[in-house]
Amino acid sequence: MPTDLRHRFKWSIGHFLVSALIMLVIGSMIFFVWYPDPYRVLSGGLSLFMLVAVVDLVLGPVCTFAVASAKKSLRELRLDVGLIALVQLAALSYGAWTVFQARPVHLAFEIDRLRVVHAVDVDPGLLARSTPEFRTLPVWGPEPVAVRPFVSESEKMEVTMAALQGVDIGARADLWVSYDSQAAAIRSASLPVKALLSSKPQEAPAIEAALTSVGLKADDARYLPVVSRQLAWTAILSPQDARPVRFLPIDPF
Repeated sequence: MPTDLRHRFKWSIGHFLVSALIMLVIGSMIFFVWYPDPYRVLSGGLSLFMLVAVVDLVLGPVCTFAVASAKKSLRELRLDVGLIALVQLAALSYGAWTVFQARPVHLAFEIDRLRVVHAVDVDPGLLARSTPEFRTLPVWGPEPVAVRPFVSESEKMEVTMAALQGVDIGARADLWVSYDSQAAAIRSASLPVKALLSSKPQEAPAIEAALTSVGLKADDARYLPVVSRQLAWTAILSPQDARPVRFLPIDPF
């Protein structure tokens, strides 16, 4: 291998290894904090990470390969690679911030389903009108909330019209209450898993395996649909507190 080419590979591989270490840290934040299972799929965390990773792990080392000529002095190389690293860091910071802004913040019970609410879905004006405990969006992973019952027909109409214009009911921070306070309503809205088995017989092995993993039987278990952007999944609920204990990539509608 020519000396110049070997020199370029050396610098490019070094750049790649440093970039990979940084991506490992960012990936840990994305997959274990901002987008824990199942949100890495439900909320697109995996695809967002892959987009950021491709930019970080490909473009930076490729640019370094292009400028790392053996004819340059060490000072020139450090300056050139440093400038590439600064641009790369700026792009990476923007990408990480975008992923953070798109993160799921709540799993909200709304009428007859669970909705994944993302930070970008929440109107700051409605957030300011919510109760104090909900005025700050979670940073360390999504938390369960519930939408309270409507207090009047006029409120119901206003919320319904807003939903038709794209403001999902579950994302209405001014309607949020604690999930546990609506446990009875959640149980009432949930459906028997036996009905899901009847409507989705091809999914029976996956459903039964999920029930076994959480120690439930089909006769006693209940579920709710989970909606998130363009996906619909199924959440198996705990008989004790009506919280989801297992998510299945099955469209229940």
